[in-house]
Amino acid sequence: MAVDTVKRREQIIDLLCHEGSVRVEHLSTRFGVSSVTIRNDLRYLEQKGCALRSYGGAMLNQQFAFDRPLQDKGRINRDVKSRIAARAAQFVQDGDALILDSGSTTTQIAPFLKERRDLVVMTNALNIAYELAGFDRMEVMVLGGSVRQNSYSLYGPAAEQQLRQYRFDTLFLGVDGFDLEAGITTPHPGEAHLNRVMCEVAHEIIAVADASKFGRRSFCLIRQAGQIHRLITDSRIPDNYRRALIELGVDVVIADE
Repeated sequence: MAVDTVKRREQIIDLLCHEGSVRVEHLSTRFGVSSVTIRNDLRYLEQKGCALRSYGGAMLNQQFAFDRPLQDKGRINRDVKSRIAARAAQFVQDGDALILDSGSTTTQIAPFLKERRDLVVMTNALNIAYELAGFDRMEVMVLGGSVRQNSYSLYGPAAEQQLRQYRFDTLFLGVDGFDLEAGITTPHPGEAHLNRVMCEVAHEIIAVADASKFGRRSFCLIRQAGQIHRLITDSRIPDNYRRALIELGVDVVIADE
């Protein structure tokens, strides 16, 4: 039975992520639509940056930042993310008011805050809030809104309205894609909008990203690359990125140096 266009294209993206490539004939049979329809789907995905068309099919564009489940993200470069998280926590002082964005690297920051005193931590991530709730001498605030199942995060107008009532010392911002031209991006429009509000209410914006995020682009802009105050990453950052960001006034911190 044929499925509607949006759902079919989402399933094609899933196949690309799992298999790396797809064939027109196979997709036509699988979804019960014509090869012309499938070629239109692949053309659309190529225009969006998800796929690279090839003879008889398409390949996954490895430079595109997809909306993958948090559990999958957490398994990628886990040791590197832990070092980045530990370094990030060193910028937190007793008594600070923080925002911890959702994400696999920001999740790893949480345990490093256990010994800090009198922190106020706002988060849009249910998993982060659950861990922080067990710490003493910490006030944990959770944004309300709609839940994204892939990331255990909350977003929406209610979350944005709540956030605008406060001011914070530091935002630790998760990153899906980080490109010098396209900026800092994420696949989900609602979360991108919430992230922009987070940036507005924080005195200092610290992006945490392992080097696999560089050169990747996604649908929704959060912030231009030069509009953050500090980037904490690892030593695999390309030299041209490091130089360009320093020239833009961004403090680039290498966690494993």
